[in-house]
Amino acid sequence: MIETIYIEENIRQHPRVMDIVERFHQARKISCSRYTQVFNPKAQNFRLQKQKPALILAEKYQHFALEVPAGYGIGATRNYYFSHMLNCLYDCRYCFLQGMYQSANYVLFVNYEDFQNEIRQFSAKTPTEAIHFFSGYDCDSLALEPVTRFAEHFLPFFAELPNAWLELRTKSTQVRSLLNREPLDRCIVAFSLSPDEIAVKVEDKAPSLQRRLDALCKLQEQGWLIGLRFDPLIYQTDFKQQYRQLFAQVFSRIDLNCLHSVSLGVFRLPEAYFKKVHRLYPDEKLFAGPLAGQQGMMSYTRDLEQEMMGYCSEQLSYYIPQAKFFPCKL
Repeated sequence: MIETIYIEENIRQHPRVMDIVERFHQARKISCSRYTQVFNPKAQNFRLQKQKPALILAEKYQHFALEVPAGYGIGATRNYYFSHMLNCLYDCRYCFLQGMYQSANYVLFVNYEDFQNEIRQFSAKTPTEAIHFFSGYDCDSLALEPVTRFAEHFLPFFAELPNAWLELRTKSTQVRSLLNREPLDRCIVAFSLSPDEIAVKVEDKAPSLQRRLDALCKLQEQGWLIGLRFDPLIYQTDFKQQYRQLFAQVFSRIDLNCLHSVSLGVFRLPEAYFKKVHRLYPDEKLFAGPLAGQQGMMSYTRDLEQEMMGYCSEQLSYYIPQAKFFPCKL
C-alpha cells in the first residue's frame, strides 16, 4: 500500500518511526529535513499523487489542539479539534483537503505525547465541565489505523481524563482496535454516511454504506457510542427519495441506546478551495449543480439549502429525539 516513506531526519530514531519503518521494510525510505519540503511545494499534481500517495513521518511543534469553527459541535460549549494526520486514504470529490493542500501525500505526526499533553492542559482548565475533542478534521480518524495505531494509543489516554470526550470521525471499517478493548464511555465513533447512489459517484475508495453499517453495528453491539454524520448532503433531483431511503436503512439497524448524536449539513467549500478543486476536476458533475457563493463559501443556493436541510431534518425527527440532533450552522 505504501511504497515510499519520507522521514524527517530529527525523528529517525523515534520509536514510532522505527516501528513503522520495520513494518514497511520494502518501502523506499527518503530523508528530509522538514516535511514541508515534500508537502508544500506548489508544482505538484494532486490527482497523480492520489494514485500512490507517499507517507511522510514528521514532528509537529505547536498548535496541537485548536478551537473548532463556530456552529460546529455536538452539545458541549468547549470544542477543539486535533489532527495527528494530514490527508485521507479516501478520494471524496467534495473533500476540502484537496483544495487546502498542494500534496496528496499523507503526513503522520508521530509525537502523539505532545498532542496528549496539550489536550490534558485544556481539560484541566475546567475540570468540572465537559470538553469535546474532534479527530478526523484533516484526515479520517481510523482509515489508516493499521499503520498509525492512533486509536490504540489515544483511547487509553482519554480514559484517564474524566471531563474529556473524543469523537472519532470516519468512513472506515478499521474498527478492530476498538473491538479489542472495552468501550470508552466518553468516545463517540461517528460515521459519515451518504446514500449508496451518491456515494458511488463522489466517495471514491471509501467503503460502501453497507460495510460502514456493518462496522457500526459491531461497535454498538459491544457498547460503543455511535454518531451519525449526514454531512455533506449532496443534491440530486431525487434527493428526497435518496435521503428518505438512507435514513430508513440506517435507523433500521441503529440501537438508539447507543446513539449519541446525529448531525446534518449541506455541501460547502471555501470559495478559494472550490476554485482549486474545480480546476482539478473540471468535468465533475458535483460542481455543475445549483451552487452559489455566500459569505466566502460555495454551497447550494439559499433556497435549495433550506429545502434540503428542512426536509432531512423533518425526516430525522421521525427517528430521533431533538436532543440528539445537531444541524451544522456553518
